Amino acid sequence: MAMGALWRALVLAVVLVAATVERTDAQLVENFYASTCPNVERIVTQAVQNKFDQTFVTVPATLRLFFHDCFVEGCDASVLIASPNGDAEKDAQDNISLAGDGFDTVIKAKQAVESACPGVVSCADVLALATRDVVNLAGGPLYSVELGRRDGLISRASRVAGNLPEPFFNLDQLVNMFAAHNLTLIDMIALSGAHTLGFSHCDRFSNRLYSFSPSSPVDPSLDPGYAQQLMDACPRNVDPSIAIDMDPITPRTFDNVYYQNLIAGKGLFTADQILFTESESQPTVRSFATNGAEFNAAFINAMTKMGRIGVKTGDDGEIRMDCSAFNS
Repeated sequence: MAMGALWRALVLAVVLVAATVERTDAQLVENFYASTCPNVERIVTQAVQNKFDQTFVTVPATLRLFFHDCFVEGCDASVLIASPNGDAEKDAQDNISLAGDGFDTVIKAKQAVESACPGVVSCADVLALATRDVVNLAGGPLYSVELGRRDGLISRASRVAGNLPEPFFNLDQLVNMFAAHNLTLIDMIALSGAHTLGFSHCDRFSNRLYSFSPSSPVDPSLDPGYAQQLMDACPRNVDPSIAIDMDPITPRTFDNVYYQNLIAGKGLFTADQILFTESESQPTVRSFATNGAEFNAAFINAMTKMGRIGVKTGDDGEIRMDCSAFNS
């Protein structure tokens, strides 16, 4: 009897674990606000469109903000918190370069949502929707967004270091960091395609131009003409605030040209170019470079998976009234 009871207990435990896993996987749903704020997507889209009409920086700034948010505390809008002491997540060294237009986009979209549905929609969900919208406004695919996130209660600069990929990362470092968030090699390569938009500052890649190695100051994986173009724009000891387009060909269009650039030796970061120079990742780069539809599908899949990282649901977190401050 004792063994039988133990066996039944073990079976019940397995069933409960399986049920928990199933509920966890189903925490986010596309129609989460169908009854509580049915027009939320339209409201966010209009607010994002208004911001986009003011400045194109809205696009890369919002997309990068979503990535930086999800990779630190999970997709919980913790990156949006402003601290009077300068010790919130956004104040960390790796986040200082986040453009203010991304924050402004989410704050304005949230304000518009609050006017229609007060206290219902999280800042985390507004950020996820706004990210989808800016991708589409730049010519990228329109995709469905899973919703139901709640806003996190922790935002500390000290928790950012080591949780975001660096421009100098090699393939193993990239793969390991993304794998820690249940993202595959293909997911990582697809998400890197976001570098088809936006810009970077000279100090983030100048090592590839002037101090790559004792025998080769210029990174040999760089196309010589592109390297000279970068050196002209970023001379030695240049003002680090100078910004360079990540994609030198179509910097204002979400497309697969980023991968074509890698094949041509025009990846701005070591962590970009390595995707082509390493045999493990090169086939995917070649495939995305020649098939924009395949890239778009992989990007949507990767964005959906990334949007599930560390989400707070149910009784976790809160629905923030002001995206820049915890509820009092």
